[in-house]
Amino acid sequence: MSDAANPVAEAIEEEALRRKRARGVRPILGLIPFVMAYKAMLAAAFVMLVVATLATLAFPMAGRRMVDGFASENVQFIDQYFLMLIVVAAVLGVSSAARFYFVSWIGERVVADIRTAVYAHVTHLSPAFFETMRTGEVLSRLTADTTLIKTVVGSSASIALRNSFLFIGAAVMMTITSPSLSGLVLLVIPVIMLPLIIFGRWVRRLSRASQDRIADTSAFGGETLNAMQTVQAFNHEEIDRRQFSATVEASFDAARSRVTARAVLTALVMFLGFSSVFGVLWVGAQSVIEGSMTGGELFQFTFYALMAAFSLGALSEVWGDVQMAAGATERLIELLQIEPQIKAPAHPVALPTPPKGTLAFNKVQFFYPTRPDAAALNGLSFEVKPGETVAIVGPSGAGKSTIFQMLLRFFDPQNGSISLDGVTLDQADPSDVRRRFALVPQETVVFGMSARDNIRYGRPEATDDDVYAAAKAAHIDAFLTSLPAGYDTVFGERGVTLSGGQRQRIAIARAILRNAPVLLLDEATSALDAESETFVQQALEGLMEGRTTIVIAHRLATVRKADRIIVMDKGEIVAEGRHEELVAKGGLYGRLAALQFATDDLVSVDDGITSKDDLSAVAAARD
Repeated sequence: MSDAANPVAEAIEEEALRRKRARGVRPILGLIPFVMAYKAMLAAAFVMLVVATLATLAFPMAGRRMVDGFASENVQFIDQYFLMLIVVAAVLGVSSAARFYFVSWIGERVVADIRTAVYAHVTHLSPAFFETMRTGEVLSRLTADTTLIKTVVGSSASIALRNSFLFIGAAVMMTITSPSLSGLVLLVIPVIMLPLIIFGRWVRRLSRASQDRIADTSAFGGETLNAMQTVQAFNHEEIDRRQFSATVEASFDAARSRVTARAVLTALVMFLGFSSVFGVLWVGAQSVIEGSMTGGELFQFTFYALMAAFSLGALSEVWGDVQMAAGATERLIELLQIEPQIKAPAHPVALPTPPKGTLAFNKVQFFYPTRPDAAALNGLSFEVKPGETVAIVGPSGAGKSTIFQMLLRFFDPQNGSISLDGVTLDQADPSDVRRRFALVPQETVVFGMSARDNIRYGRPEATDDDVYAAAKAAHIDAFLTSLPAGYDTVFGERGVTLSGGQRQRIAIARAILRNAPVLLLDEATSALDAESETFVQQALEGLMEGRTTIVIAHRLATVRKADRIIVMDKGEIVAEGRHEELVAKGGLYGRLAALQFATDDLVSVDDGITSKDDLSAVAAARD
């Protein structure tokens, strides 16, 4: 499929054209290391460029010989001149094709290297980077900005170099052929080019406005079509039709202005170009009549003058592309220059083997980059022994998920320390730290790959038998084997074809296969129906056996079976103990139990509780 028929490619190209230009071209120098990695291809492209330029400049000289041969009736060499022109044309064709191939290859290769380098660098940046940089902006730089760079390196740069060489060569040959006419051309060129540059900018500005209006139309149409049930449910069809029609008319008006500007520019180019050529030809014709110049010399000079004019015009057109590519390069280099906040120390401390699974928070204080005035964790201290299961409960924003973020070393605390098996996390290699953890998140991520590869994601070197064993332990094997392609079934993006329970069990199978000493469960059974929760809970119980486990959960079954419950509020521990002890104390956990864990298992004869309302009343009285 061609790019013209690919809506994604068209969207990327349109976005690229709307990107902000750089004021100068200095950022383009940032591409030099990528380009110089392929010196042989670069040298070959340069050689072919020189050969093509020389072949092009040879045409007017052969034409001069031919015209003067006719005029002097010295026609015996005419056949030779025509043969020479055919040879030159062959050289030009081969060299131009080779130059196109080499330059295009370099452009595609450089863009591929830049995309790989930027993506690899971004994947090593800490989550703090994504607190302030939108993912969409990173993807835009990987697509739209690299598209602009490919245009310049693979096309515009070649055009600029070719026309620069042609302009210099043609100017030199013009001067050699007729110094007087060359001086006249130098006076005419600015008169021609100035209005062309001004009108060219006007056309580009109108083209960009037209693209923006088209984008508005597409955005509005896509938004309403994707929500058609809502549109019809609120009888909004006629209003949306009028609004869409208005955006279409605005797009038409912008396109009409663009077409008008291009028509004016075309007329201007035609008039100024041909008028200047005819003027120079008239002066040259007078010289031929006077005998100070031959007809062949006039032909040669005119040919070189046209080459110089067209080369200069092409250079002015390319300049806009170079400016946009400079801006794109600047944005990509900016990403490559960002240093990750979380990285391995120069001499990391090795974690002890075999792993124990001991965790300790010591007066940890942490502020998210986007919320520097509100402490997510405020002097947090607790320990988890090997094999212990600790549940963390608390209201939203209490800091529960932040604990997992800190353990996985996505962030470092501003104060205090966190240790794993006696080693402070910031002294160890983050990769080694993360290998000690298996995570079952609240929002399971299922990738657009096969079921087998999704489960193997946590341990790529695992065998198929290991994958099957993990799936059986997670109670997902029966479902996967029932699929048409079995474990080779490729799920859609983000696993949209799976139910919540199926996604959770795949995540559990992934964690089982990882076989890490510490297990992190982030509300792994939230938002599941009763049947799915039963399967997931059974899988979790098998996974938790013999491992240090920290559970963020609001479900009663998981919390009650924990060895210890930590109650958090506003980044601090407000209570700690077993379920029965905390219910007896009341306080925040009592309120949470009344609001979220109210079941028949919570009915206490000592408290005289016989209903959920009674439980709520008792919890409120204890506060």
